[in-house]
Amino acid sequence: MNDTTTRAALALARVRFGGEVLWTVRSGDEYAPLGMTLSELLRLSREDARAAVERASAGTGVRVDAVLAPVDPAQEVWAAGVTYLRSRDGRIEEATDGDPYNRVYVAERPELFFKATGTRVVTDGDPVGVRADSTWDVPEPELGLVLDSRGEIFGYVPGNDASSRSIEGENLLYLPQAKVYTASCALGPEIVPAWLVQAPFDIGMTISRDGEPVFEGTTSTDAMARTLPDLADWLFRGLDFPDGTIVLTGTGIVPGADFTLMPGDEVAIRIAGVGTLTNPVIRVGH
Repeated sequence: MNDTTTRAALALARVRFGGEVLWTVRSGDEYAPLGMTLSELLRLSREDARAAVERASAGTGVRVDAVLAPVDPAQEVWAAGVTYLRSRDGRIEEATDGDPYNRVYVAERPELFFKATGTRVVTDGDPVGVRADSTWDVPEPELGLVLDSRGEIFGYVPGNDASSRSIEGENLLYLPQAKVYTASCALGPEIVPAWLVQAPFDIGMTISRDGEPVFEGTTSTDAMARTLPDLADWLFRGLDFPDGTIVLTGTGIVPGADFTLMPGDEVAIRIAGVGTLTNPVIRVGH
């Protein structure tokens, strides 16, 4: 869950209240109804969206039964790859042919790929998956950009782009299978508006096994080879997102070749000013 070092003073959360699912603005410990969905909010101009959030933050709080994944069911999550030097080196380390990763790291056009539909996203506290037919798996802690319908950055969210290194390493054309499977995408628990925080962002990850840390790593988004607006621009060059979208921006934390994620592990991702995303690990598929 969020702690005092990462939790923003104000954020958007999708919650269950009684039998109803609604978007809220969390201010301190109070959750007030936003009065619209995230999709509707991201159709507004930047000024109108900010006004709607600030207006809602002054409203009456509601009881929250559960915090859900911060994405509407019809929205999509996309992701970028090889945006950090450590990611490039990790991909080369695992690959039968590492040259494509080296070329995309320095290319003008980034690697962008589809990650999940809104209905497949899990959130803080939910299990994240490793494939049963994979032998080498890692979480990928990433800053998520919440983009409005014009491709402008509305806000930020912690993300985990869980991946199979063995499947992608065997053949680059297996990338969709390495990246897109049950419980492979975790987001949340909430979205921090862009006007409240500024890049660069410090990112940390701890993987625990039987209650003890087995891997720890840190990075910063200022180590990225690309800018955040540049990634957003490339995604919108060939696609329309009238309800907005979320794009994960790549990872700069890659455990070494001697590490694989195991069922029962716990992954905690911390992004300063944005939040903490914690997930237990399960095996999925057959």
